[in-house]
Amino acid sequence: MKLDIGGEETIQATVEQLWSALNDPLVLTRCIPGCKAMTEIAPDNYKVEMQLRVAAVGGSFEGEISLFDKARPKACSIKVSGAGTLGHGNGSANFEIIPEGPNVCRLKFQGGGEIGGLVAGVGQRILTSVSKHLVGKFFTTLRKEFDNPVAGAA
Repeated sequence: MKLDIGGEETIQATVEQLWSALNDPLVLTRCIPGCKAMTEIAPDNYKVEMQLRVAAVGGSFEGEISLFDKARPKACSIKVSGAGTLGHGNGSANFEIIPEGPNVCRLKFQGGGEIGGLVAGVGQRILTSVSKHLVGKFFTTLRKEFDNPVAGAA
């Protein structure tokens, strides 16, 4: 089953602050919904452990995230793959940071992937809704990183 995501979000941060946050595994672990651990296995390559719930189906997921085609501090591409009790999936995305003013950026993102296994059984409409919800949670938590910085934050 194919799944596409995309959009843009306004973030109250400088380009450098946002770039740093999006490249910091500690920040990403706190922001990615269900992420339990993100461990560097090579430069710009991370092992990810997650616990997710999709509709009435919940389970664990292990995978890898790779960052590539970096154009600091403006753009980056991301590749994701993994499997777990919910099924399997892979995908890629691109993001671009656009300055909007002092301490304000717009983050544009576009991506897609394929999902299979048990989680694909909930249907395209539900998965699209869940993915939008998870992306929304990511950005809500990311914004809080700049409101209430903690150790390892941007």
